[in-house]
Amino acid sequence: MHDFILAFIPLFVAVDAVGSLPVLLGLIQNVDQQRRRRVVIQSMFTALSVAAIFVLAGRPLLRLLGVTASDFMIAGGTLLFVLSLNDLLAPGKARHKVDIDTLGAVPIGVPLITGPAVLTTCMLLVDQYGMAPTLLAAVVNVLLAGAIFLGATPIARLLGGPGTKVISKIANLLLAAIGVMLIRKGLLTVIQQFHG
Repeated sequence: MHDFILAFIPLFVAVDAVGSLPVLLGLIQNVDQQRRRRVVIQSMFTALSVAAIFVLAGRPLLRLLGVTASDFMIAGGTLLFVLSLNDLLAPGKARHKVDIDTLGAVPIGVPLITGPAVLTTCMLLVDQYGMAPTLLAAVVNVLLAGAIFLGATPIARLLGGPGTKVISKIANLLLAAIGVMLIRKGLLTVIQQFHG
């Protein structure tokens, strides 16, 4: 349970479902209520599938490429830091015209729910807390994101435009801090291995 909680928190920050609400609302503004539900279910299925592949096959892939856990920690931490910094400094995430039939899969499932930050975090958490807690944390976070997206309209109305932006900025700040922590841990591991 302790490992699950430790894996859940970074993934919750990386998914940033509440912060993604303005983007989601912009994408589904012309979609009827019944279709919205199908779009969200499709997005959850896609996000879960991609996250599960990275949790289950991430470590073998690293071994195949000859990349150590420390290498990936430093690279992943840098990526998380850059992504969060980009979101913190950017005026807003880009919106593109999309096909309604594939809207749930792309761009909502990937990369809105399971984007680069989530995939990097998943692979790093497997090494720190194990496959089962990470997979469970990923599943719970995707389901939670789906629940938030299903209630997107009332949640956005309750928080208001400024509220969702503030939550998004705080989530990105936490993600940047997690990125720095991963870089620090990776560098410490490399230094310990060098001296050992």
